[in-house]
Amino acid sequence: MTDQHPSAPARAQSGTSGVQHVTERHEDNFTVVGNHLAQHPDLSLTAIGLAVHIQSLPAGTPIGIKALTAKFQEGEIRIAAALRELETHGYLTRARERLHSGRVVTRTVSYNKPRTATAPDRPRPASPPPRTEATAPTPHRAAADLLTGLRALDPRLLLSERDVHRLAPEVSVWLERGVPVAVVQRALTSGLPSDPIQHPAAFLAHRLTTLLPPPLPTAPPHPAPVPRPAPLQTCDGCERAFRSAHPGRCRDCRPVERDAA
Repeated sequence: MTDQHPSAPARAQSGTSGVQHVTERHEDNFTVVGNHLAQHPDLSLTAIGLAVHIQSLPAGTPIGIKALTAKFQEGEIRIAAALRELETHGYLTRARERLHSGRVVTRTVSYNKPRTATAPDRPRPASPPPRTEATAPTPHRAAADLLTGLRALDPRLLLSERDVHRLAPEVSVWLERGVPVAVVQRALTSGLPSDPIQHPAAFLAHRLTTLLPPPLPTAPPHPAPVPRPAPLQTCDGCERAFRSAHPGRCRDCRPVERDAA
């Protein structure tokens, strides 16, 4: 009788297509991830992968944008956008708190099951000033307004609400680097192709990534002041002008003065 091998993968049936699974039981060093995340219909693949990575980390591991970009090939924009997606869909919260020392820290909580998403907290002073109509919007709000208004410049750049929410963090990076709103708008709309734009969100994402300017360089320290020369004095001996902090005799007359003494 032929031996049976229950752990061996079943031979794919002729003519079938699609994924075939070989499943082995994990005994240690594994993370349980729900299909609500692995098959999430609205999250990008970058966000899903990042969520799985975060859920696998020990408590206390830094997961700031700089720490994550140091680990992975994705750049700052994609990491920031993926973190924002996870916040939006309830898999992550980031609350900024101001310590008694005045230092601002970020408290990050990862959820293996999505919760009702809330906007990330911002550090507030003890007595926040009242908001008025003249107060400038936050970078994310300004980015969303910019993206929404693109359709007024070219109807082909009509974006869904979901697309606006996904692209807003990428636009926010431009604004945080000191690029004015009008300049960002010009970078996204100048030189548009004459052909129909089938996927405006992907088109804009490409431009936001490839045209992103570098951060402004740190201002160099102020140079040390150049010492001013000593003022001009009139020599008491020969009445020639010479530079000295105090009145007296010039260098040529000093030896004569010493000899006379």
